[in-house]
Amino acid sequence: MSNDRAGIYINQLNGDLSYNAFIPKPLPPNPPIKFDSELTNLLSEADRAIGRLDGVLNNIPNPDLFVMMYVKKEAVLSSQIEGTQASLSDILDKEEDILSGEKSNDVIATLNYINAMNYGMERIKKFPLSLRLIREIHQRLLVNVRGHEKEPGEFRIGQNWVGPQGCKLAEAAYVPPPVHEMNEALGELEKYLHAQKVYPALIECGLIHAQFETIHPFLDGNGRIGRLLITFLLCTGGVIAQPLLYLSYYFKKNKQAYYEKLMSVRVDGNWEGWLKFFLKGISETSENVVGLSNKILDLKKSKEELVRKSMRRSSINMMDLLEKLYVHPVITVNKASELCDISYNAAKSIIKTLEGLNLLTEKSGKKRDRKYYFKEYIDLLNEGTSL
Repeated sequence: MSNDRAGIYINQLNGDLSYNAFIPKPLPPNPPIKFDSELTNLLSEADRAIGRLDGVLNNIPNPDLFVMMYVKKEAVLSSQIEGTQASLSDILDKEEDILSGEKSNDVIATLNYINAMNYGMERIKKFPLSLRLIREIHQRLLVNVRGHEKEPGEFRIGQNWVGPQGCKLAEAAYVPPPVHEMNEALGELEKYLHAQKVYPALIECGLIHAQFETIHPFLDGNGRIGRLLITFLLCTGGVIAQPLLYLSYYFKKNKQAYYEKLMSVRVDGNWEGWLKFFLKGISETSENVVGLSNKILDLKKSKEELVRKSMRRSSINMMDLLEKLYVHPVITVNKASELCDISYNAAKSIIKTLEGLNLLTEKSGKKRDRKYYFKEYIDLLNEGTSL
């Protein structure tokens, strides 16, 4: 295997400082990807796992409700990789507070990720994935949070590097290409995004993610943008119908291996090793989503039966609110009134009934501005997001 297959290190001088920056070669890899039996089997397993995921989604009565919540979970996990100290429970608990003016930098950073994801998913319905769209998404990612001073929405005009927090350039674990070479690499990457693909969609997705992280074109937010790209590529490539497959939990759980596999591409040209790691993540994540989906479907069915048995007469409003709890599992009476377009007193009565059924829980004990939690549902979604 050629150790310059993915690119070469070139010595750079910055005053008295000398360092090696990596200059990536354009995709696709040359020599081509070698499909040994392990890589072939992992690709087949990943395809089957995604097929099972699509099958589960087809059985969910309202998949949009599940998608919205899963996007929030992904936002938490991806932000945590970058050091954000906010759990899914924090996000659900603080969403209404943020709208009311109470701000937490970590929570806002995670909500920015949700907004960036939703914006990107809408844009790729009409426009091709491009450098321009990547910049637009990046701008939304860094609104009013740490990194907002680092040219949001613009590719860097200076050298950056990767390493422990606070490390200097000379101590960096990895130095991406200088600006001129970065711009050339980005141009080649955009051409590849629009070119006829050489490999199966999952392989292409793994190649493009690794190449983007190697180019590292922003001063901040490269990891989050790179992880968003995976989902956009899977959706535009027709691999998944809904934005439900995210690798942040897998990358977070295997953080050291993730960095080592990417470095192995740069140092040894080991694209195959990275792709095997990537495909294992696709399979594992798909199975996790299938498992979670089934648990949520079981929970949904049991709670609907519980509510129906408890009602003396049919209550469309109560069933309506129960459905909306899968998007708003932390809710107030005012919010319930707004969501269901019913009076405050009607919403209060419904919430009181659901609380009596132990379906909703109120923790504060306050007399006003109480928040009610759909705890069983939140607990299901919380897996992997606790700090």
